[in-house]
Amino acid sequence: MPETSIYLHIPFCVHRCAYCDFNTYAGQEALIPAYIEALIREIESVAARRPDSVPAHSIFFGGGTPSLVSTRHLHGVMDALRQAFALTETLEATLEANPGTVTAQSLAEMRAAGLNRLSFGVQSANPGELRLLERAHDFFDVIQSVQWARQAGFERLNLDLIYGLPEQSLENWQNSVKRIRDLAPDHISMYGLTLEHGTPFGRWAARGLLPIPDPDLSAEMYEWAAEYLASSGYAQYEISNWALPGQESRHNLQYWRNLPYFGFGAGAHGSIDGLRYSNVLRIKTYIDRLTPPCSTPAYPLSPATVNQNRPSLREAMQETMMLGLRLVSEGVSDTAFRTRFGIGIREAFPNEVDELTRLGLLEWHNDALRLTPHARLIGNQVFMRFVGD
Repeated sequence: MPETSIYLHIPFCVHRCAYCDFNTYAGQEALIPAYIEALIREIESVAARRPDSVPAHSIFFGGGTPSLVSTRHLHGVMDALRQAFALTETLEATLEANPGTVTAQSLAEMRAAGLNRLSFGVQSANPGELRLLERAHDFFDVIQSVQWARQAGFERLNLDLIYGLPEQSLENWQNSVKRIRDLAPDHISMYGLTLEHGTPFGRWAARGLLPIPDPDLSAEMYEWAAEYLASSGYAQYEISNWALPGQESRHNLQYWRNLPYFGFGAGAHGSIDGLRYSNVLRIKTYIDRLTPPCSTPAYPLSPATVNQNRPSLREAMQETMMLGLRLVSEGVSDTAFRTRFGIGIREAFPNEVDELTRLGLLEWHNDALRLTPHARLIGNQVFMRFVGD
């Protein structure tokens, strides 16, 4: 079996931000010990039924706010993963954290547990924008968290930013990007704000209570940041991600290359041996499903699994194009596509490739099909051309 990745969902938050539509819950921290026990049981349940040893080269604790979990519990989960998987010597082990939820001691203990990469949700360096986003930290917390992380031995750091906020100025955005760059992380992620249905932001915007971001200004922010980061030595390797040479997120590359990964935790998704699956969303239900006696579904499913499907060959090809085209430099290799599916990209999608290359939205670079630079802002429209036939 090829090397896999492991995603672990930690759905707890001190406060659920008004723009967030992830599977997260505030005010349920009392359930963390029982949740971690259930998480470990899920890992052990899947491992006990695997056909052979499974190598894993990346681990990602996402959320939610994984840094709310005690380091004792993180040690327990990492120990369970070491028992369950053949972790590679070059393992990338990432934990998402909010500035202000870590200390010098907790970071040192995280590093001792085997974590070697952190992703801080900075979002903005502007106090007013942080208040709008209902973030609890300020930029001093960011600086302090980065300093402590480096002192603890974390050499790999990602910092997240959000652009296209209501009433955000280009000047404020540029200031945030520059201040993030001054902290010299090896990886920077930048995401455009989406007013998701069902979130407070989405409802407020629908009622006219929240200004809708200007798409032209958002595009200007994105293009300016891309140029600025390029001039600072960061290479854009995915639509929303920039890295110093050799510091791309191995875990995220696993997703975008449509390669196998395990998902553990409430609401987690996985894709193993061509089978896609997802777990129950609610924390309490997740814990209940993993409290003995448990069901024993077929590998790689767990007692927490509620949905599963095996994409058809055509669906798998479509997913590979949609995900792989996010890799703006690498694109989708025709050789790799042909090896996997027994057919080349042009043969699988003749009309789509011809139209999108003619429109200047896709280009061939050596063996790979990829987005042209000016198509990156409308990538989703390009991706959707490979779906629905």
